[in-house]
Amino acid sequence: MIQELTDAVYHNEYRALEPESEDYIMFVKGRSVLLKKSMLIESNAIEYPRYKDVINAMANDGSLSQSAIKYIYLFQIETKNGTLKFFLGESDAFLKFIPDAYSYEPQNIFREKKPDFLAFAGVTACQLANWYASTRFCGACGMPLEHDKKERMMRCPKCNAMYYPKISPAVIVAVTDRDRIIMTKYAGRDYTKYALIAGFAEIGETIEETVRREVMEEVGIKVKNIRYYKSQPWSFTDTMLFGFFCELDGDDTIRLDEEELSSGEWLYRDEIPTEYDGISLTNEMIMRFKNGDVRNFTNFEF
Repeated sequence: MIQELTDAVYHNEYRALEPESEDYIMFVKGRSVLLKKSMLIESNAIEYPRYKDVINAMANDGSLSQSAIKYIYLFQIETKNGTLKFFLGESDAFLKFIPDAYSYEPQNIFREKKPDFLAFAGVTACQLANWYASTRFCGACGMPLEHDKKERMMRCPKCNAMYYPKISPAVIVAVTDRDRIIMTKYAGRDYTKYALIAGFAEIGETIEETVRREVMEEVGIKVKNIRYYKSQPWSFTDTMLFGFFCELDGDDTIRLDEEELSSGEWLYRDEIPTEYDGISLTNEMIMRFKNGDVRNFTNFEF
């Protein structure tokens, strides 16, 4: 999956650091990230501007001082060649100096581009950048928020309210019946491949109750033997995904929620068209079932 880095370790603890020459600067606009064009074209690889690139470009232009861009420390990724630091650049000024060398690319590019640790860095930076952009004022008193010095948190200087990055819990559910599994397709989304039943947890319910509710709402069936598989941070939608396998309980007639799904059907293992992509929890769960590698993942059944 996208967060399972090859020969690299992600360190998300907050540090009060300033950028240095070789550090990466992540410029984010909505759900797009600034990438070097030449690397994408020549080697289909990801490369972000480094701090030295930003400083040199601004020095050569001379129209803006270095203080025109503010930097927020994001995270570190430890690789076999050293530790890389990533910062958010809070300005679009850099692109004005070298508009032909870089371009903003949508975050879905990180589903397929390499190296894996830079793809993970890009989508994670997107999530944090959008949280910072939407967390500027206190929801209690309206005062401008300030960056905390010790942890990743925005604090209100007036009423001391604290705001942490948004993470929404959701479930991915593989509903099985012996050699069959329910495969779905989303309605009204760009993603048109097969997926599994999914949905967000609501206030006051357990994550296992979310499984039962989402399956009933989306395809109208009951399930039993709910078994936890694994989780995945999914920065594409600011979500923490919890994967579950479960079994049909009773009638197998699918009653589709057409507002959420364009299709839902039972498929046998040899009918599943999905191929391994190494990116998502959904894909991994589908492939585990397709290959016949499904077991009772915990000692508990709910």
